[in-house]
Amino acid sequence: MIYTVTFNPAIDYVIGVEDLRLGITNRSCSERLLPGGKGLNVSTVLSNLGIENTAFGFIAGFTGREIKRSFEASGGICDFIELSEGLSRINVKIRSDTETEINAAGPYIDGEAAARLMQKLSKLEKGDTLVLAGSIPASLPDSLYGDIMSMLSGKGIMTVVDAAKDLLVNALPHGPFLVKPNNCELGEIFGVTLKTRGEAVPYAEKMRDMGARNVLVSMAGQGAVLAAETGEIFMSEAPAGKVVNSVGAGDSMVAGFIAGWHEKHDYAHAFRMGLSAGSAGAFSEKLAEKEEIMQIYDSFYGDLRPVK
Repeated sequence: MIYTVTFNPAIDYVIGVEDLRLGITNRSCSERLLPGGKGLNVSTVLSNLGIENTAFGFIAGFTGREIKRSFEASGGICDFIELSEGLSRINVKIRSDTETEINAAGPYIDGEAAARLMQKLSKLEKGDTLVLAGSIPASLPDSLYGDIMSMLSGKGIMTVVDAAKDLLVNALPHGPFLVKPNNCELGEIFGVTLKTRGEAVPYAEKMRDMGARNVLVSMAGQGAVLAAETGEIFMSEAPAGKVVNSVGAGDSMVAGFIAGWHEKHDYAHAFRMGLSAGSAGAFSEKLAEKEEIMQIYDSFYGDLRPVK
């Protein structure tokens, strides 16, 4: 079974504005409300690909109940912990000539609630996959993902981490199967600016040397890089298409990679599935369906043989 964890899920309020101007009243031309958060996005795309999974996380207040309702209405399976105080966040995504996001902080998660999640995770079994994705509230330590992995050490559970800064770095010594920084996050960790796939390669290898078994670097229109545990390096430009919504594209890439790996245990196939799912999400107003993903996969023109 595959499990995802989203510590800070949200309602994503996606607003279209034809010509956004600051300091005046703007009128929307489109509006959508979606359950959001990186782990929930991974769960949604996995479900779209026909892969059973369960989403863990924390919800609070009427916004939390709406996240649960809408996620289940879309076919998702969840086992959320409901907090007694606070409100799950609403993240505002403005689509105009550029994309602008305003992400809220989210509710306070105390030690008792965190312990309830740890108890759920302690029941995972050999062969399960756990995806730890996204930010965590300020009430929790940056060592949290690493602490979870330490608790599960030796149980034969495949862990995937999609996070930034110390939350990701602190997980590396625990040997995650896959980490998925984007080029900006990877560059921030090492104090460099990474604009090309070639520039990203040595830093992906450094992150692998720090403990990650596989490092998948998403680079938007530049494509992606995979530093595999075999020592091979895969690089590819992104499939061609019109980007209409970049929100969740990286999460879709994670889901595609996991799906591809579980299907064939082949890194070239997993990498291609990741690129296809991420691109399909970017080319769609919502998270991509299986047909959209496989259409890109079947027509993909990139050379996915290892370059090293």
